[in-house]
Amino acid sequence: MKNCYYYDTKFGRLGIAALDEAITEIRFCNAPAFLNIEERETPVLREAAKQLNEYFDGQRRDFSLPVTLEGTKFQRAVWHALATIPYGETRSYQELAAQIGNPKACRAVGNANNRNPIPILIPCHRVIGAGGGLVGYAGGLELKRDLLNIENALNPPV
Repeated sequence: MKNCYYYDTKFGRLGIAALDEAITEIRFCNAPAFLNIEERETPVLREAAKQLNEYFDGQRRDFSLPVTLEGTKFQRAVWHALATIPYGETRSYQELAAQIGNPKACRAVGNANNRNPIPILIPCHRVIGAGGGLVGYAGGLELKRDLLNIENALNPPV
């Protein structure tokens, strides 16, 4: 059974959904609410909120949560590549396209990145433009900047 629950965080309200015991979606406050899903807090949703808050407070670098990714084969390849970007580092769409073996698919990688159902856990905020600039993020560019600042990805040590 799919459940969702909403949590207030220092970066706004997040909706988290899970199917059985695996996280399936995270939605920012500016996204539509979950429809036709029972709003009920479960242990995995509570744990996801706890780990996300630890990350927001700079106390967590990795997540240990079960996830289920539903998408096309190409989207899942992109999302798996996103998951390999280390904490505190960024990659361009072009680098991700090359990583999945399709170096000319920058635009398609961007579209898959945009459809990432589990932002933050699958760190699509770590993807930047080819020139190093911040580009598109479902939670908004200010949140993307904040998340990268938590990881010091915008201010690497000299």
